[in-house]
Amino acid sequence: MASKDAHNQRRGLPSFLPGAPDPDQSLPASSSNPGNQAWQLSLPLPSSFLPTLDLIIIHQQVELLGIILGTETSNKYEIKNSLGQRIYFAVEESICFNRTFCSTLRSCTLRITDNSGREVITVNRPLRCNSCWCPCYLQELEIQAPPGTIVGYVAQKWDPFLPKFTIQNANKEDILKIVGPCATCGCFGDVDFEVKTINEKLTIGKISKYWSGFVNDVFTNADNFGIHVPADLDVTVKAAMIGACFLFDFMFFEHSLAGL
Repeated sequence: MASKDAHNQRRGLPSFLPGAPDPDQSLPASSSNPGNQAWQLSLPLPSSFLPTLDLIIIHQQVELLGIILGTETSNKYEIKNSLGQRIYFAVEESICFNRTFCSTLRSCTLRITDNSGREVITVNRPLRCNSCWCPCYLQELEIQAPPGTIVGYVAQKWDPFLPKFTIQNANKEDILKIVGPCATCGCFGDVDFEVKTINEKLTIGKISKYWSGFVNDVFTNADNFGIHVPADLDVTVKAAMIGACFLFDFMFFEHSLAGL
């Protein structure tokens, strides 16, 4: 028994990530934090999905109408596991006025549903600024899981050189940092946003925008992302990283033929 406990301890997360689930135990007993346990019990997912994933693939669906007309349409994303199997589907809710005149800064809500059509995560994005010259009122996302229960935030931090963000808990306390590269164009390669501890000394994962080829990058909005995380990372943090991936798509990789 002692050897098993030592093995579980080696597999667990460092102390800076509170509430990490134990992969060798059932979900109700996997966290000593009542808030995290309520999240895990309320989320209508098989235990083989989000709690155990170490790679989450996000594929933006091509909108033919937007390509033909050169207009912004509501974004849709497939969320898959490492085998390419779809586990969730995300749909943007926004009004045409915001998509046309606010473009990539638009306020919107992204609703994430499982394969049965049941909503499991809600991501709310308010209208905010996005400029290295403006240190206030920067980008922010609110993560609800299940819908109606706030479990975290993704907040942009001002930096004149690098894109920086923090993942926060429900009390807006910083848990992790995300640091992107100086150039996010990704013309001929992947773009990596590293997920780090608060002091930025340790990298625990990354969010990658995969390069899909010159034609796809120029003539479509279809982007592909990969979220690489420890398998036993707290599911609330994984949900926040999915929201961060959507935010990066809006901020750095969205374009339309109307703007070419």
